[in-house]
Amino acid sequence: MKRKIQSYPRLDLARVKTYKLAQRKSKVEIQDFSRPHTPGSSFSDFLSTLPEILAARDFKAVISAVVQAQQQDKMIIAGFGAHVFKVGLNPIIIDLMERGVLKAIALNGAGIIHDFELALVGKTSEDVDREINSGMFGMAEETGRILNTTITNGVKQGTGIGEAVGKLILSEKYPYKKMSVLAAGARLGIPISVHVSIGTDIIQMHPSFDGGATGQASLLDFRLLAHSVSRLEGGVYLNIGSAVLLPEVFLKAVTLARNLGHRLNRFTTVNMDFIQHYRPITNVVKRPTQQGGKGYMLTGHHEIMVPLLAAGIVEALEQNKKRRSYSP
Repeated sequence: MKRKIQSYPRLDLARVKTYKLAQRKSKVEIQDFSRPHTPGSSFSDFLSTLPEILAARDFKAVISAVVQAQQQDKMIIAGFGAHVFKVGLNPIIIDLMERGVLKAIALNGAGIIHDFELALVGKTSEDVDREINSGMFGMAEETGRILNTTITNGVKQGTGIGEAVGKLILSEKYPYKKMSVLAAGARLGIPISVHVSIGTDIIQMHPSFDGGATGQASLLDFRLLAHSVSRLEGGVYLNIGSAVLLPEVFLKAVTLARNLGHRLNRFTTVNMDFIQHYRPITNVVKRPTQQGGKGYMLTGHHEIMVPLLAAGIVEALEQNKKRRSYSP
């Protein structure tokens, strides 16, 4: 006798509901697509060919936010990790400072080291793999002695690290000081704050290092940055290449500004890095903008992304200037 094979119940699809494709809301439409590049066209034309989708849309939105803030004379602050200096971006940063785009800058302790070495000898970023075994990593004599002495002398006059080092580079006959972001800050009157973590920077291994003076000077710079952040309503904060220190400092500056009664609800924040990390995403992009601001994440190599962003800002500013000059 044949055994009867049991048939399992299956869902009947005869009554499935459908809709017309044209009626559906879709996240991608062909009018948002990119266009091929036209040889010989301008950079503005190139930007206009980028798709209105995901990161390309965000990239253009960041340009618009910076340009709008600049034209409305709002605060635009950039926090730079030292890697930005090591990949040759000083001329781009200085140009944005001279154009009145960047109105305040925050650095970590390594930032002043690379900026100083570039101004003094035109090169920086030693081969750590080569020097670590010899015990000579970080032992450049001028870097340790001059920077530590400058910080110690500066704090005696009530001067923070960024201002003290910037004024030093600007006043000395360093052959490459035109490439110094810190000197540009001193020349243009743009506040540059430096936020130090003890034990992380090579100059702290030198006998000339004064921890008390450096801590006091970094505290002065934190309050300097907090003052700039207190004016950030309607402006933009860009965190470029700092995964831990500057995002933490920025969040505390935001808290302090709000605690003291400064309006800080609607502003734009941007994190630009090769890899998106927890603290920049949380402390720059998300938490500070909960009350109505907007945060963006742009991922990519600094040596490509920063020049592209800066070029987009400069192009938009120039176009707006031309429109104003032609308006009746």
